[in-house]
Order: sequence, then structure tokens, then C-alpha cells
Amino acid sequence: MGINTERNIEANMQIGPTDAGMVRIFIESQGIEVPMDFDPEEAEEIAEEIRAAAQAARTVSG
Repeated sequence: MGINTERNIEANMQIGPTDAGMVRIFIESQGIEVPMDFDPEEAEEIAEEIRAAAQAARTVSG
């Protein structure tokens, strides 16, 4: 399984701040919950990676 392997799995994702000053990405699927906490700087780095991936995907698809 890799980044290009398609799966037909539904999941819910929530992103928000915690009361401890962290950014949480919370994923739930098929009864499994995955909370991932990041400090604000890490969250900004992840956001930049997502933006770069979106831009790269645009060049592949269009």
C-alpha cells in the first residue's frame, strides 16, 4: 500500500485547536479513532506540504 494505492474506505476528519495549545487532526473510520497533535509550527509545516501537494496534483491532472 502506498500513496498511489486507491482504497474505498470512508473516514471523518476534524481539525482544530486543543485547550493545550496544540493543533489536533482527528480521524475516525470504522470504529478506529486516530488523534494526532502538533504544535502550531508543525501544523503550519503540514499545511504548506498540503498546499504544495495540491499544486502538484493540479499539474498532473490538468
